[in-house]
This record gives sequence, C-alpha cells and structure tokens, in this order.
Amino acid sequence: MNESIRVLRPEWPAPPGIRAASTTRVGGLSQGDCAGLNLAFHVDDDPADVTRNRALLRETLALPGEPLWLSQVHGRVVVDAASAHQGTEADASFSTGPGVVCAVMTADCLPVLFADRAGGAAAAAHAGWRGLAGGVLEETVARFEVPSRVIAWLGPAIGPQAFEVGDEVRAAFCEGHAEADRCFRPTRPGHWLADIYALARLRLAAAGIRDVYGGGRCTYSEPEMFYSYRRSRRTGRMASLIWLEEAR
Repeated sequence: MNESIRVLRPEWPAPPGIRAASTTRVGGLSQGDCAGLNLAFHVDDDPADVTRNRALLRETLALPGEPLWLSQVHGRVVVDAASAHQGTEADASFSTGPGVVCAVMTADCLPVLFADRAGGAAAAAHAGWRGLAGGVLEETVARFEVPSRVIAWLGPAIGPQAFEVGDEVRAAFCEGHAEADRCFRPTRPGHWLADIYALARLRLAAAGIRDVYGGGRCTYSEPEMFYSYRRSRRTGRMASLIWLEEAR
C-alpha cells in the first residue's frame, strides 16, 4: 500500500484564487480491482479504504472542506454546490463562493472543469456520452454570467483510439449537428471510434467557450495511471475537483 497519491494539475490560465486538480489511481489504500486511490463508495471496495482515501485527498490538496460528491446519473442537471446535499442526483455543480469544492467522479467519462477569468465562479461537470449529447456542458456554461469570459479544462477520459461506439451514439451527436460527423471514424459495420474530446470542444464552442485546455490523456490505455470502466468493468473512480480559495 502506498498512501502517497498523485494528482494532475490543469495547465490553464486560471485566475489567482481558483484551485483545481484531477486524481489518478496512484497511491491510496484500496486493494483488488480498485487498487489505488478509489474515491467511490458505490463500487466493490472496502468502505473503510474509501473513507481513508478521501481523507488523503483532502490532506494532499489542502481542501477547504469535504467536496460535494454527486450521485451521477448521466444527465444534465447542474446544482449549486453551496446548497446541494451530499449524494444529490446531478452531473455538474457550480460555485460562486470560497471554500466550496465542486467534484465529479469518472473512469472513462469526461470530466470538465470551468473557471471564470474574473475569479468569482467555478464549476465541474461529468460528461459521459449521454450527458454530453444531452447538453450537460451547455447547462453548466449557462450558470456563468459571461460565458465568453470562461475557460474550460478537459480531464482524463477514454481516448479516440479506444472509444468504440454504435450507430445510436453517433446519431445522438450528429442529428442536427452535422459538424460532429468528423469526430467519428468507422471501424466495423455499425461501429465507430468516437473522439469525446473533439465532441466536447464542439459543444463548448457552440456555447461560447473558445478557450479550452487539456484533452490529451486516455484512461483506457494507461492502466497504471487511470481507472477505466471499459477496460476493467470492476474498477474504482477518480475525481476532478475545483474550488475558490478562502480570502486571506
């Protein structure tokens, strides 16, 4: 067991006072299929290990409080992280106050972090293909007063060489959005390789977000670094988090 954990820090021009990170599976106390820093209770893991992993996360990142852990349902609901209760059903959270930690958990789905360049607002969204096609990113952007002032970071997700989908997924994106066709590459009859990063960039651009960073990792092809549901089925979950620092 290795309690020392490894996190990724977004490389983006976030304003002072906004902090963000995305965890990997490296470190932590979980064993077996969830070996590493599993942060989810709903997978087949020892709850005591998950509790300790979450404590390690809070300590390592010096979080101002417990993150808002959502019950993610692949939808488009966005909640105010300051008033929502733990486990509320939603796929994104938004904050305009210091000391409130927005968080989403993933293991192939796309985590997207948002920050207002003015430093007064932040958000985190969970974008699996259903949520992405259903508008979760657009709903999150709508919470910001000035979308053109917002920057976004795409965290680790399944890459375009590994994300094979069926005709129904392609249709969900391309219907009414012909430009999405370029994000799919045919493999075998009725199947396509989808670029979830490119699809997210298209959606964000349509919502007024031009400054988008990240999007270069593949959870499926980096088993030592990331959990991947498609690769392993029984696996843990990582977290992407963002918060505004308390005033000093």
